[in-house]
Amino acid sequence: MIAAVFGLWDWLAIPGGTRAKTVGLWHGAGNVIVLILFAIAWLLRWETPARPSTMTFILELLGLVIGGVSGWLGGELVERLGVGVDSGAHLNSPHSLSGRPASETDSGVRGEFTERSGMRS
Repeated sequence: MIAAVFGLWDWLAIPGGTRAKTVGLWHGAGNVIVLILFAIAWLLRWETPARPSTMTFILELLGLVIGGVSGWLGGELVERLGVGVDSGAHLNSPHSLSGRPASETDSGVRGEFTERSGMRS
């Protein structure tokens, strides 16, 4: 929960219209969904924690899958896009599975992020 406060703070500082803003939104939303799924599963386990229902198992499995994807998106934000780490971050770089370098934008144009304008030059 505490990490969400700092994540929101970082997300609010990302310029709009960038890939990083979209990835951050999906990362945060995924984490909220995971929290809700596990809270529901915990409530369903309350009476018989040793014998969970099929629904509880499905909710937990879904929470693990969404958590894995959300974790990967968080890695994209920090490692690939440099959000919260690098003042010269590549906020519009392609995802890591594309095989393209982080310095290349989605449009295929290379450029650096400038803090002052929030645009690539």
